[in-house]
Amino acid sequence: MQSNAKGAGKGHYKPPVKFGMGGVPLGNEFAVVTDKEAEATIEAAWIAGVRYYDVAPWYGLGLAERRYGGFLHGKNRNEFVISSKVGKLLRASKTARNEQYFPFSPSPNDVIFDYTASGVRRSIEDSLQRLGIDSLDIVFVHDISPDNKFLPTSWEEQFEIARKGAFPELTRMREEGLIKGWGIGVNTPEPIMRLIEVADPDICLLASQYSLIEHKNALNQVFPAARAKNVSFVIGSSLNAGFISGSSRYNYGQDSYKIAPALIEKRRKLRDVASSHGVDLRTAALQFSAAPDIAAALVVGAGSEQQILADYTSMQTRIPAEFWAELKAQNLIEQNAPIPA
Repeated sequence: MQSNAKGAGKGHYKPPVKFGMGGVPLGNEFAVVTDKEAEATIEAAWIAGVRYYDVAPWYGLGLAERRYGGFLHGKNRNEFVISSKVGKLLRASKTARNEQYFPFSPSPNDVIFDYTASGVRRSIEDSLQRLGIDSLDIVFVHDISPDNKFLPTSWEEQFEIARKGAFPELTRMREEGLIKGWGIGVNTPEPIMRLIEVADPDICLLASQYSLIEHKNALNQVFPAARAKNVSFVIGSSLNAGFISGSSRYNYGQDSYKIAPALIEKRRKLRDVASSHGVDLRTAALQFSAAPDIAAALVVGAGSEQQILADYTSMQTRIPAEFWAELKAQNLIEQNAPIPA
């Protein structure tokens, strides 16, 4: 693993593996996944060679962390990288409103938003207990973003709490060697742009912002600003939560009728080009999101053995250069967008 030396953005931690498995599906976000199916999925990922796992207390309100921990706690801690998140504490309650957040999760927990220094310490300790391990590699401050409708006050107010509490506390924990790196995990660019001006993060989870469907702003605004501060990214939602591979849901929205017609039309055009070149569009989408130099790792959610193995295989599959050239010729991707080697 890499050095954790710090200093004005230098020596920032990056995970030593480029491909990881995300925790959203195994938190039963979109559908019921049984414990048996979850265990088989994680085991299949491990056997295939996946060694980076991204989870969060939020995913199924503790369910995903418990499931990953049930498998990983028996593995050599030096053999895998794991990231989790802070900002949401869980409290067991007989009157939990868990169905408001995760209707498919049986977790009996309520959520308490807490971006303070003490909340960060408490959250990490709780995650370690659920995971059954003694340390996290990366910690992301979670969903401190304009799209989070569950925040108790405006995202700007919560961000200010984190600026005074979570951010300096995570920097201290990094300096103490308790974690290797930290950043934020969000679906929108504004918090990332603000973070790199007020703190010294290592790596951020960039979700729903760099995909075949939508990547212009990340490519031309977020990436250059982050690169100047030596901040890298874990890229998530490269399939826009399954939309690229055929889901009627776009990102984390639930209603298909709210998807903009332009997005559906762009997906159709992408499918046509992929078909003409004999390319699997899902494979192309994964490789595209992993291509930028600033992308330290790609994480994909998987709810079954077949899904994680297909995703892992996609990262090893060759895609002809002519496919990418045609996407640029038809202006379906930005002209300056990096393409897989």
